[in-house]
Amino acid sequence: MSDCHEVQTLSSTPLPKIEADAPLIALAGQPNMGKSTLFNLLTGLNQHVGNWPGKTVERKEGHFQLNGRPARLVDLPGTYSLTANSPEEVITREFILIEKPSVVVAVVSAANLERSLYLVAELSALDAPVVVALNMMDVAGQEGICVDTHILAAALGLPVVPMIASKAVGVRELLGVVESVIQGELIPSPHPPEVRADHQDVLRKIESLIAGYMPEGYPRSWVTLKLLEGDTEVTLNMKKALPPEIWEAVHEILRAHDDAFLAVASGRYDWIERMVRASVTRPKVGQIGLTGRLDRWAAHPFWGLLLLAGILGLVFWLTFTIGSPIQVWMDEQLIGSLIGLAEKALIDAPFWLRGSIVDGLIGGVGSVLTFLPILVIFFAAFAVLEDAGYMARAAYVMDNLMHLMGLHGKSFLPLFLGFGCNVPAIMGTRVIDSWPARLLTILIAPLVPCTARMAVVAFIAPAFFGHNATWVSWGLILLSLVALLFSGILLNLVIFKGQRSAFIMEMPLYHIPNIRTIGLLVWQRSLAFIRKAGTIILVMSLLVWVLSRLPDGNMDTSYLARIGLFIEPVGRWMGLDWRLMVALIASFPAKENAIATLGVLFGSSPESGLAGTLASSFSTASALSFLVVTMLFIPCMATVAVTKQETNSWGWTLLGVGLMLLLSMAAGTATYHLALLIGL
Repeated sequence: MSDCHEVQTLSSTPLPKIEADAPLIALAGQPNMGKSTLFNLLTGLNQHVGNWPGKTVERKEGHFQLNGRPARLVDLPGTYSLTANSPEEVITREFILIEKPSVVVAVVSAANLERSLYLVAELSALDAPVVVALNMMDVAGQEGICVDTHILAAALGLPVVPMIASKAVGVRELLGVVESVIQGELIPSPHPPEVRADHQDVLRKIESLIAGYMPEGYPRSWVTLKLLEGDTEVTLNMKKALPPEIWEAVHEILRAHDDAFLAVASGRYDWIERMVRASVTRPKVGQIGLTGRLDRWAAHPFWGLLLLAGILGLVFWLTFTIGSPIQVWMDEQLIGSLIGLAEKALIDAPFWLRGSIVDGLIGGVGSVLTFLPILVIFFAAFAVLEDAGYMARAAYVMDNLMHLMGLHGKSFLPLFLGFGCNVPAIMGTRVIDSWPARLLTILIAPLVPCTARMAVVAFIAPAFFGHNATWVSWGLILLSLVALLFSGILLNLVIFKGQRSAFIMEMPLYHIPNIRTIGLLVWQRSLAFIRKAGTIILVMSLLVWVLSRLPDGNMDTSYLARIGLFIEPVGRWMGLDWRLMVALIASFPAKENAIATLGVLFGSSPESGLAGTLASSFSTASALSFLVVTMLFIPCMATVAVTKQETNSWGWTLLGVGLMLLLSMAAGTATYHLALLIGL
């Protein structure tokens, strides 16, 4: 396999509109195969991310140059099979069957070929040209695994291209094979698996019965297999498509062979075993690969927990060592200078224009934009952990703690996503098979401190606690996780009566994170944050400024002050005045609004910045209480919306919101009075 030092991709300048006849290439693969790395490598910045129509599953589509002409590339959702057990599986197979891509590139792992080939077994049964991208050849080498690609290609009847997507090795060769398939110079002739011998007559009977009644684009042999598997969606569609008497005959055969799904699966596993036996050479018995050596520590029940705590501590240390000084510089120098220039430029402007720009736009949105260095560190750190394969180990070592709540390690994966954002964390609970376990995970997921909450902490903590900010932040994270643990235990005992779920999980092999993939992910999330600052946060900042000036231009008698003073009695329990209470309420649309609101209410002096102004306005006890309440306060608007969507119940949604409201108030009150007691 030759090195591919340069992959032909488009520049960051968008291409003209792609022609309708441009080749459509689909990337399919199971999770952790490197599919997204390949997609990012080919499309670069020429991609957009949205949702599939009517679904909350992410859709990634882009374009690139294939032999000098534009081509479309769709990154299909990661899925283990094509059976209708999840939205991802349905989307993948429907796209291939209906959109009929020019080529389907099946990305598989050379280091874990047995698992990877199950999806290839299903793809080979569809009427779609399939090319196998045998990725992670370097990881396979680290584990002492050797794959003979020529033998594998002959056994599969499909082109097989060895590659290392993370290093752009073999990608040019893959594109050459894809081009040959599109041009008709290379025609894949797959050898799909067969049903176990004792059910082949059953397969032929059903196939003959449904002939002539197939939905357009659906291969008859594939539909027959899905009927034998008991695929709910295909069964329902064929029940509608077939005349009643034929459906009754088909249904009678299926009833008589209700174990047919085992015959289909056995046929696939036998096929996979033959492919692997013919093409894979494994290390000698007793030889331990890199993953095994690392997992002696990372997956250890005690040392694994310490390693996880150390990794999270390292992330926070980097944040305060690198991110916070940059954030302070931006707040004092950049935002302060902009405020000074704006005040001079607008000295003769109407007060409403000057105030809305200086206090609302620069003071509010500008303060939030100084979060960016902190968020970049968070985004990059968690992207590295995910790309390297560590997150599965984190879930494994957390399994015992999860069991205290009646959950298991699989629930830790979406909860871990919550450190980035609670919205994908709640959506990620779909990987949990048990509905009670999934519902419980949804209810406690907003207690995981997201990057927006942590950015608020990273903004305020250094101003009040100086060099101890790292320890304070670590304590706040620990408080959130303890609150999550006890809330989960309580909910499980009271509502779910102590139910428990089993835990089965696959550990992906470790591999070196791909810098390009991580960089693109950080770029996309940073842009999303900037867009939020330019929309939701901007609107909220201007709304807060208007309410703080109406009706008579005096903040102390404004509508905002009246709202704040109305709820201030509750705030006094927690050591919070009306301005801090308003900041908490304003954080509902977006958590970053807390700082934007404080920026509007307090302004930002060119000398000390907003953080310095806050430090001179409140006691340490009040600041600590505010941070505790911020970490546990009701989730943002988007999180509430996705909770309603995933539970399909306002009752469960409001229960979660109410739980966090009570918890935050109780914790804030206790923190404030304890801080006063010890003299903070």
